[in-house]
Order: sequence, then C-alpha cells, then structure tokens
Amino acid sequence: MNLAQLAAGIGAGLAVIGAGIGIGRLAAAALEAIGRQPEAVGDLRTTMIIAAALVEGVALFAVVICFMLAFK
Repeated sequence: MNLAQLAAGIGAGLAVIGAGIGIGRLAAAALEAIGRQPEAVGDLRTTMIIAAALVEGVALFAVVICFMLAFK
C-alpha cells in the first residue's frame, strides 16, 4: 500500500471525527440555549443549521483533498 493512501485514509478519518465533534458541540450549545430561552427557537435553529452546514462543508472539503492525494 502506498504511503499517500494510508495518509489519506487517516486524514479522512480525522476530518470526519472532527466534524462529528463539532456538530455535537454545536447541537449541545443550541439545546442549552433553547432551554434557557425557549422563545428564540426559530433563530437558534436557523443559526444551528447554517453552522452545521459550514462544519460539514469543511469536513467534505478535507475528505476530497485526502482522496485527491490518495489517487493522484
């Protein structure tokens, strides 16, 4: 196995783990904020969805870069 493929696999795994941790912390903070101020659910939901999309976008970009390195 090529060393670049191994590095790409490790990099993709780390990107996915980082995205999972980021979205988990994001959801926990949003739920805590909703618990403190229930009337702000709509604004918090919108902000949370936008932030989750940005986290997933960064993770997807990292995975694509890892695959590009593996199959160059």
